[in-house]
Amino acid sequence: MVTATIVITCILTVLLILIVLIQNSKGGGLAGEFGGLGSNQLMGVKKTTDLLEQITWGLGIGVMVLSLASYIMIDRNQVSGVNSINVDRAQTQTLPGAAAPTPAAGAAPSQAVPGAATPGASTSALTPQK
Repeated sequence: MVTATIVITCILTVLLILIVLIQNSKGGGLAGEFGGLGSNQLMGVKKTTDLLEQITWGLGIGVMVLSLASYIMIDRNQVSGVNSINVDRAQTQTLPGAAAPTPAAGAAPSQAVPGAATPGASTSALTPQK
């Protein structure tokens, strides 16, 4: 139902854009295009302007009502989360060296795990080694 409301809102928005583009800010617009036909027009300049203005107001109100309706229809109690395999991998993967095993209590320092950083040792490439 929410998807249908969004689609209808998009259609009304496109129609609203087209109706606004048809109008002229000085009152010419669509009526100005047919101004050379004389006074025996089907719709006069005033009636065309009134009709386009009413259509504009109707479409604008329709977009606002459908926007509020879609906000009301959205279920905010639903558990929101990103369903992505990349997010799941990032949450379960450990960083390299973050959980390096420590040597046993009785082990000598020479038997430490290779690659394990000693406390206070810098591993930055920018820091000069002593």
